Amino acid sequence: MSDAALRLVMAALLSAAVGLEREFTHKAAGLRTHMLVGLGAALFTIVGSILGDTRIAAQVVTGVGFLGAGAIFRDGGSVRGLTTAAGLWSVAAVGVAVGAGYLALASLATGVALVVLFALKPIDDRLHRREELP
Repeated sequence: MSDAALRLVMAALLSAAVGLEREFTHKAAGLRTHMLVGLGAALFTIVGSILGDTRIAAQVVTGVGFLGAGAIFRDGGSVRGLTTAAGLWSVAAVGVAVGAGYLALASLATGVALVVLFALKPIDDRLHRREELP
């Protein structure tokens, strides 16, 4: 497998880890969406590197920002979808890092994202329950 192909697979797998958490919590943007965002970001970065145009990777941020905005909804007095949007943004950054060849950094970032999503969820839930009390 070529280095570029390995990077694409790695970006998809790391992004899948974040997407699985979103899938387990029944969010609209789940496994496949996160994998595709990470894969696309990696591909844009690889192609940009081949073409010698680093601006391509920078444009990933703008494109994913547009996707993330679509995941955010206002529901009465609350806003929903912020964590999903942040997850999409994070896997795009992971994809860029993998595409640029920073596999260890991308793996570390994915690990930190998973800690935030899984380990901090009970704390977040507890804080939100306190806000709902009269």
